[in-house]
Amino acid sequence: MGQQILFFFSALGAFNGFIISAYLLLFKKQKSLPSYFLGLLLLSVCLKIGKSLFFYFYPALPGIYIQIGILGSALVGPSLFYFIKSALAQDPKITVLQKGAYFFWVSAIIVACIIAPYDNQPDIWENYIGRIISIQFTIYIILSTWLLRATFIKLFTKGEKISTTELLLISVLIGNVIVPAAFKLPIFSFFNGPCISGALFFSFVLYLNTFLFISRKKTSNLLSGNQDLIRYANKKIAPEQAIVLTEKLEKIILDEELYKNPDLKLNDLSKKINISGHQLSQLLNDNLGKSFAAYINEFRINEACGLMLNNSSIKLEAIGYEVGFNSKSTFYTAFKKYKQTTPTLYKEQLMVVPAS
Repeated sequence: MGQQILFFFSALGAFNGFIISAYLLLFKKQKSLPSYFLGLLLLSVCLKIGKSLFFYFYPALPGIYIQIGILGSALVGPSLFYFIKSALAQDPKITVLQKGAYFFWVSAIIVACIIAPYDNQPDIWENYIGRIISIQFTIYIILSTWLLRATFIKLFTKGEKISTTELLLISVLIGNVIVPAAFKLPIFSFFNGPCISGALFFSFVLYLNTFLFISRKKTSNLLSGNQDLIRYANKKIAPEQAIVLTEKLEKIILDEELYKNPDLKLNDLSKKINISGHQLSQLLNDNLGKSFAAYINEFRINEACGLMLNNSSIKLEAIGYEVGFNSKSTFYTAFKKYKQTTPTLYKEQLMVVPAS
């Protein structure tokens, strides 16, 4: 009875994953590139989970089913990477490179099935092919994390908020790290073995992400065909346009001294120059290589240096509040980051009179 219950809960997530992937790939009316790759991702993971699950309860499972599961494993990494990339609007449509990646891995697994069937040579699949797929998956995880580098910076930067879409992308990425870890690491073996651990964790991750997708209205934009992100997919800011926008941005920040507002938000600033928050974030991250907080703090530090130079009697703490920092500690931290010295030492250096 216990084994049956364990099998039921383990298989439930995989079954529902197949249903959702079928909906995204076949029955969804307004298809988009992110929904297509998310469907492929779910299908690939479910094939991998299903293979491990049935092999655990039925060790005599024919090799063909194990090979199908391994094919799913080979497609998880590319599907995750292309899902995140398309959701970030870096690809407006399926590219030749993406088709080539899927064709390569499907062809490679099929050729391996013909040359060395699992039933005849399981060692080759477990020791060599499995290792290659693990390396491939690790590479795609690193690439996917790199795509979300700006989002992770925002996540750990005080005063910056991440969008619903960014939150979901991080959740999907972390979920695809946890599930393989549950298969591999012995610390997850408390659920009657790593195969069951992986299936159970997948069920948990699937339901968590499904809840996040359906609980917020904005998430429908991620998988719909008319989302803002895809609208700007072919409009990556060109260097010439970036220069114009940067000059306009700097002028309005300096003229209105916007940096002195400690509660200044990215969307507030984007409205000043009549672009979307997404475009401003793209300008700062992709063209200038800075987060919003880092960009604004540069103006604050430059203003602070000017106040120290022109008014030696003003206290450092007062300078920090004057230029837009909401605490003494954040002022000192930001100042040391940009000037490689503390405000106190910097002020002392200004007061040194050069010898005649």
